[in-house]
Amino acid sequence: MSTVNAAFKQFYPIYQGNRSPAAQQAKAALHIMRCRTKELGGHVCSCNHCDHQEVHYNSCRNRHCPLCQGVTKAVWVDKRCQDILNAGYFHIVFTVPQQLHAVIYQNQRLLYDLMYKSVSETLSELSWDPKYLGAQPGFFCMLHTWGEDLHYHPHIHVVIMAGGLTKLNQWRSSSKKFFMPVKVLSKKFRGKYLHHLKQYYRQDRLHLYNLDAQGFENMLNDCYTKDWYSYSKPPFSSPLAVIKYLGRYTHRIAISNNRIVSVNEQTVTFKVKDKNHAKKTKQLTLQGVEFIRRFLMHILPKGFVKIRYYGILAHRNKKTKLALCRKLTASPLYKPRFAGLNTIQIICALLGRDVRLCSVCKLGQMEISYRGASP
Repeated sequence: MSTVNAAFKQFYPIYQGNRSPAAQQAKAALHIMRCRTKELGGHVCSCNHCDHQEVHYNSCRNRHCPLCQGVTKAVWVDKRCQDILNAGYFHIVFTVPQQLHAVIYQNQRLLYDLMYKSVSETLSELSWDPKYLGAQPGFFCMLHTWGEDLHYHPHIHVVIMAGGLTKLNQWRSSSKKFFMPVKVLSKKFRGKYLHHLKQYYRQDRLHLYNLDAQGFENMLNDCYTKDWYSYSKPPFSSPLAVIKYLGRYTHRIAISNNRIVSVNEQTVTFKVKDKNHAKKTKQLTLQGVEFIRRFLMHILPKGFVKIRYYGILAHRNKKTKLALCRKLTASPLYKPRFAGLNTIQIICALLGRDVRLCSVCKLGQMEISYRGASP
């Protein structure tokens, strides 16, 4: 079977023999290889109408495993639907220049946090400026670290309301076009990120390899001269479109199984977007060990919070400011679809069928008759 899990079983032992993966990388790799196998234990289900039995192995539940995101993503999206207002939304992407990639990778937790800090300060300060909006919007940010070819490419995706709450507690909508010039966003983000990066360097908080003081200064000067690529995508057509978007992006991992074309004894082939034809795909083949190396670059630090909320979506503001905005915008109250349901019930709702129905007699339901201990 051509999956990410199969690629890890085939090539990770070779990779591990030649390299020294970080603890979180090794843990994720082990989970991916063991996911839904007897090594994680499982349970036996028996039909309550006939003698049919099935063995089901446990999932690893690692957030980087392509087999373990479906239910988690669905529940998260379902909860976030309660926050959607009857207002426009924009999708913004903030990137950093390639010159910073090595430094960021060597200081992941510190400099990923700095990306969130710089983005949130940029958007908050410009939003309060009467020239642009003059109000406090709500937005959330999520980090992605990969490109289509799995190369290291850290960037922040933002979903932000096209409006906000003024200091007089009034709702103010923005224009249909994004209310901040992208060039202004990019320059302010660049200034904030590099300012804090210099402070971290002076405070000796950075781990730098093969980069002395002069090299660091040259890198900063080079970054100041570059236009940092940030862009705003067309606004969402409706709150429903926002909800669909959330499901596509929020719990995405570096590469999903549906992009894997083949895994053989030496290589992994997967689909990537054709840059010359936006709606077409082409195939990229990597040596198996190189595929593992690229995938492991996107394993996040332990306990790292990937999705963060700001403005009127911040947790401290939900019961007050967000509730007020809901009234001011006449937004309907969304009733969570999966509230109170267990995992099996959620899976049934997602698939639109009863997964507990016996596949043999089609009359009885599968019930757990034996539960094996997890290792």
